[in-house]
Amino acid sequence: MGGRFPRMVRGWIAVLGVSLGVSLALPASPAAAHNSLSGSNPANGARVAKAPDRIELRFLAKPNPGTTKITVTGPDNVVALGGEPTFSGTRVRIPFAPGAAGLYIVGYQVTSADGHPIKGELRFTLTTGTPAQPPSPSATASEPPSPSGAPPSSVGAATHGPASATPVADESTRKGPPGWLWALGGGLLLLLAAVAAVFAVRRRRS
Repeated sequence: MGGRFPRMVRGWIAVLGVSLGVSLALPASPAAAHNSLSGSNPANGARVAKAPDRIELRFLAKPNPGTTKITVTGPDNVVALGGEPTFSGTRVRIPFAPGAAGLYIVGYQVTSADGHPIKGELRFTLTTGTPAQPPSPSATASEPPSPSGAPPSSVGAATHGPASATPVADESTRKGPPGWLWALGGGLLLLLAAVAAVFAVRRRRS
């Protein structure tokens, strides 16, 4: 009896140990299958005075070039991707085409070994931007006005003057008699009506 009990205890301890090991191993399997970003250059949140020639992303697992997507945008959402990314093991190098100083965002999407897509982004600030290109002399030089440019405009203005005055004259002729004539006529009619009424009253009285 005394020897049987220790054997039962050892058996239960072994069963618990195996169960604990299995429970710890199962959650680790999907996590190990997922890929993620482990580092970058420039680092996330960095402030860079000199623009790098390329941006480097480092992942936990080797990314698939066929399913990996990289975007680089700068201030005003201007594309700053200078070419196709290159893959070397777990590293991805992206040619960088810097523009104005400001915030740059590097977006990435990689596919894990289990087919699960992983998306993310990192941000860094470029404190000194690329100077603006001076305008070319051919672009800034204005073309001399043609000799025939001024006369047509003056002729056009002269021809447009009488044409615009003609409708005004037509409108004035269509208005008919002025208002004071209508008022005078109305007054005469009222006067005649009053005289006729006076004569009618006198006839009745007589």
